[in-house]
Amino acid sequence: MIGNTIGLAALALGWRRSLWTWPAQFLSGVILVAAYASAHLSGGVGKQLLVMGVALWGWRQWQRGRRQAQDGSIAVRFAGWRERGLLLAGTALGTAAVGGLFTLFPQLSWNPWPDAYIFVGTIAAMVAQARGLVEFWFAWLLVDVVGVPLAFSSGLAFSGLVYVVYLALVVWGMRDWWLRSRALADRPVLEGALS
Repeated sequence: MIGNTIGLAALALGWRRSLWTWPAQFLSGVILVAAYASAHLSGGVGKQLLVMGVALWGWRQWQRGRRQAQDGSIAVRFAGWRERGLLLAGTALGTAAVGGLFTLFPQLSWNPWPDAYIFVGTIAAMVAQARGLVEFWFAWLLVDVVGVPLAFSSGLAFSGLVYVVYLALVVWGMRDWWLRSRALADRPVLEGALS
């Protein structure tokens, strides 16, 4: 419960383009690793370790080479077609690979294909977020479309409720990043201005 609640805070911080989204995601992962380890769920531990690694990379991405918005938060943009293609292809191939792995080793997952889809979608969303791409919200939306009904149908009511809150945050965050990226794109560039 604590790990999922911190995960919600991380998403809210991401919406606000705050650098603190990454430490919150990392902390959520640490807590979930402990929870999965105490329940002897090695697959969950492994997945959260990867999420923690991506959170560290995201922190570094937002610290290094980031373009600052006027309010001191991270500038956002839409992905190019090549980036979208790579994200989609990576997500599809990753889901196929992880789903196959989970099928071969059933102890790693309680529901191999939806679990692989949610896991790889989460990684894709975090990678897109680290790059400041508006599409990160679409990735979260696609994760929630599977995660909400799956959690409720599996008897995981708290996780289902967390996903419903995630869904609301995703819709609001997507709108905010969309409008912000459009406003930046429509702003005239002053001659001699630094980019």
